[in-house]
Amino acid sequence: MTSIKRMKNIAVSRPIIYGNSATPLNGKKVTDPDHTHRWTISVRGVNNEDISYFIKKVAFKLHDTYENPNRVIEKPPFEVSETGWGEFDVIIKLHFHPVSGEKPQTLYHHLKLHPYEEDGLGIKSKPVTSYLYDEVVFNEPVDTFYQILQENSTSSIPPKKTQYHQFSLQSEQDEVDKLDKAIKSTSQEIARHKEKCKRLEAELAAK
Repeated sequence: MTSIKRMKNIAVSRPIIYGNSATPLNGKKVTDPDHTHRWTISVRGVNNEDISYFIKKVAFKLHDTYENPNRVIEKPPFEVSETGWGEFDVIIKLHFHPVSGEKPQTLYHHLKLHPYEEDGLGIKSKPVTSYLYDEVVFNEPVDTFYQILQENSTSSIPPKKTQYHQFSLQSEQDEVDKLDKAIKSTSQEIARHKEKCKRLEAELAAK
């Protein structure tokens, strides 16, 4: 009989990467000229390690214009590849093994086919990637499932970007630096406007 004893005051997290890559089909023969890109959407572990010890299957809900838009992948790699021309939101549902006693978790990803201006400098024919880092948190897991989690190691966030995803400690720090720079610039601009308002008020008072 499966244990239902939960580990009180314990939380275990497991990192995942989810998102998509896309490649233009320029110059390649396709059955439908409206299908301009080949793309793959996936859920995987950091550094592409196996996550099937805690994820039983992944359900991808594609746009309704696709034949069989509900795709359920029951073994790794948890991914779906298709061709198309448009970007849309994909609903991703993670189903955990029954022993976990956990409910499915839903994620959302906007399928990206075209590079943004800052990414591609207007070059629309280059391949693109759009991946996000997240952590699945199991609060007070069932003891038997907790043991499974403990027996399977997981990778830490890489210090630099890898071929599997764009997230890293380096990119995280880059984003923090950008935010700090933007906050500083905004504060300076606000201070200049306040000083300008004071001068105008003084000029009006003097008239």
